[in-house]
Amino acid sequence: MNNMIKSAIRQDKKRVEYMLESYKAELKSLPKGTISEKRVGNKTYYYLKYRQGSKVISDYISKEDLSGVKEIIERKQHIKTMIRFLKLEKDTADRLLRNKAGNRGLR
Repeated sequence: MNNMIKSAIRQDKKRVEYMLESYKAELKSLPKGTISEKRVGNKTYYYLKYRQGSKVISDYISKEDLSGVKEIIERKQHIKTMIRFLKLEKDTADRLLRNKAGNRGLR
């Protein structure tokens, strides 16, 4: 494989690995769970639900905090999606570097 191409793939792989670690660290800092609604009469209450061991915990979310919690949950979903795509990119780079390294003797 052309050394310039190999170098570019290695550099991109390092970038992807750095981004993966950054996203994983951020994901750990965000709260677990999803937002659920509970209607009592004509009032709606919001809760952040998550597992703690075998128990399901429901933490009340005030209406003032609801939009902020929603943003955090959306950010968490975005990060999970980015991690999934970055893992695919890393796997592709690994495959390219491995396959091309094994093909050196074929020329």
